[in-house]
Parts: sequence; C-alpha cells; structure tokens
Amino acid sequence: MNTSLQNKNISIKVGKYLKTEPKKISTEIILGDCLKILKDLEKNSIDLIITSPPYSDQRTSTYGGIKVNEYVEWFLPISAELLRVLKPTGTFILNIKEKVSDGERSIYVLELILAMRKQGWLWTEEFIWHKKNCYPGKWPNRFRDSWERLLQFNKDKKFNMYQENVMVPTGDWAKTRLKNLSETDKIRDNSKVGSGFGKNISNWIGRDMSYPSNVLHLATESGNKKHSAAFPKELPRWFIKLFTKDGDIVLDPFLGSGTTSVVSKEMDRNSIGIEILKDYYKIAQENVEKIQNKLPL
Repeated sequence: MNTSLQNKNISIKVGKYLKTEPKKISTEIILGDCLKILKDLEKNSIDLIITSPPYSDQRTSTYGGIKVNEYVEWFLPISAELLRVLKPTGTFILNIKEKVSDGERSIYVLELILAMRKQGWLWTEEFIWHKKNCYPGKWPNRFRDSWERLLQFNKDKKFNMYQENVMVPTGDWAKTRLKNLSETDKIRDNSKVGSGFGKNISNWIGRDMSYPSNVLHLATESGNKKHSAAFPKELPRWFIKLFTKDGDIVLDPFLGSGTTSVVSKEMDRNSIGIEILKDYYKIAQENVEKIQNKLPL
C-alpha cells in the first residue's frame, strides 16, 4: 500500500481505514479495541501519535481500571503496534500520570518508560502540563497535583520537529536586559560552575520571538463535559504544530470524546481515532461533524 504521494492523482491509504487525497483532509473514527485495530494499519504510516490512555486504577466505571501491577504488561503490546505504525521521522506523545496510594506515589509510569526503552523506543523528552487553574487541595502528607506528564518517544534520533511553529513572544525582560550590554554579554560567556553551558546575550537583540520551555501552562477545561478525562484542545494543538505539517497523519488510539480528531481536522491534518466505548465513539463522531458543519462544540 502506498503511504506517500507520488503525484496529484494518487491517494494515500493507511491500512484499510484511512484513505487521503491531495488537498482533502480525511478524519477516520473507529469503534473497537485499539490493539486489534492497530494491526490493520500500515507499517511506518503515522506522523504523530498523541494519546491519553486510561491511567492505572482510574476510570474504573468506564474503562475498567487497569491494576498498577498489570499496567506495563497491558500497555506493551499496544506500544509495540504503535512502534510499528509510526514513521521513523514521527513522534509519540503519551499523556500519563501515576497516582498516590497508601501515602506513596506509584512507580508504574517509570516502569513503563524502562520497558518501552527495551522495546525499542527512544525516550527523547518529557514535557510537563502545568494545570494553571487546578482546584486547590490538601492531604495529610501532600498537596494537590497541578501537573501531568507528556512523555515523548521516538523511533530515531532524527525526527520531524517544527520548532518555529511554537515560538512565543520574547517578553518584557529584553527591553531592559538588552539596553546596556557589557562586553561579557557580547561573547559566549561560559558558566561559572563549569557545566559547559554558555550564552551570548547580544544574540537576542531585535528578536521578538523565542523558543518555549518544556512546561506547558494550560487550563484544564476541555469544553467537553461528556467525558470524564478529556484534555483541552490546546494540548494536542501544541504538539500537532510542533511535530506535523499540513496533510500529515495523526493517530489517537484512545480517542475518548474526539479532541485529537477535532483539532486535527481544524488544523488540516488527516487523523485516525480509535475508541473502545460506544458512547464515547458516538460523542467523538458528533464533535467531528460539528467541526465539519462549523458548529460550536
């Protein structure tokens, strides 16, 4: 099967599910178990995978709540298929968070990272989603979490990354800091602690935009109250901007209410979303149809 454009008259087909044509965006939403569905997708066909699977011992009433000591074993067959379908230039973003039980934070996420590295994944980066409007809270031995992990995995050290697409305003600090430069500021001033890092402050003159950090300050509201754990649209939007271009293919194997598919559609990316629960599958379909018809979610 062809997974790249040869000319304007040839379509892309990713397994038996997604068929894309030049200048036409396809959005495929599939009802079923992602482990089974993924086996029907073409090898090396996906540009970006972004998903938030059920966390251990959570969403018991909907997804069953995978036990901590069973989570790695449960997820590895799925990540093996994700490794197969991802392009060598592609990226996998995994939104996941360990829980606290009996006063101690679980280590199943760390165990999963180690197991995926043995599976062949490169753990390239870790982003932090700072939930800037998280509800306050307190327990006897800790405070409420206001962040979640976004783990970046790749197949190869050389992958597509469009950093300019996520640049942010440089900030007011530059107005005063760059006004009167010392001679040291105009050269690569090596760190005094011997770390090998250095900076040339004069390089910032005239620059209105700069690269962001790996901490994403986003609100928690998803705008979708029909799913118990829907992430906000800005979360997949940021990674889609960073790791894909128009016409690329985005996959979410745990689609939920369809946020990744909706954002992909809005951003002119082809997408495949897989959801095992029929109720959420229907909601995802409805949300994508609203985008197609230009209706509010």
